[in-house]
Amino acid sequence: QVQLAESGGGMVQPGDSLRLSCSSSARIRDRFAMAWFRQAPEKEREFVAAIMWPTGGPYYDDSVKGRFAMSRDSAKNMVYLQMSNLKPEDTAIYYCAGGPRLIWSSLWSANNYAYWGQGAQVTVSP
Repeated sequence: QVQLAESGGGMVQPGDSLRLSCSSSARIRDRFAMAWFRQAPEKEREFVAAIMWPTGGPYYDDSVKGRFAMSRDSAKNMVYLQMSNLKPEDTAIYYCAGGPRLIWSSLWSANNYAYWGQGAQVTVSP
C-alpha cells in the first residue's frame, strides 16, 4: 500500500510563489505515474500536472503551463510542484496522486489514480 503525504500549502498574495511537496511511503517503481490535482470549492477535481517513472513528462494543464513546474527526486521518492505567479483562481485544495502502470493517455483523469494524499490548501488572495 502506497501512502502519499503533501506539505507546503498556505496563503499567499497574487503573483507570489509556493512549493508543494509530496512524499511516498514506498519506493516509486517504473511505470508509476505521480500527479497533482486540485479541487476548488463547488468544482470538480481537475488535473494540474503529472510525471512518469522512470522518465516521461512532466505534463501540464494549459491553465498552469509556464507558471507551474513539477519535478521529482527519485532517490527520496518525492515529487514537487513549484507554483509561480499565483492567481486567485489557483485557490484550491491540491492533491498528490499516484497510479501504477498508467500510460500517457490515462494521466489526465483522477479516476485512474489508485493512491491519494490528504490534500494541501492553497489560497491566493490580495
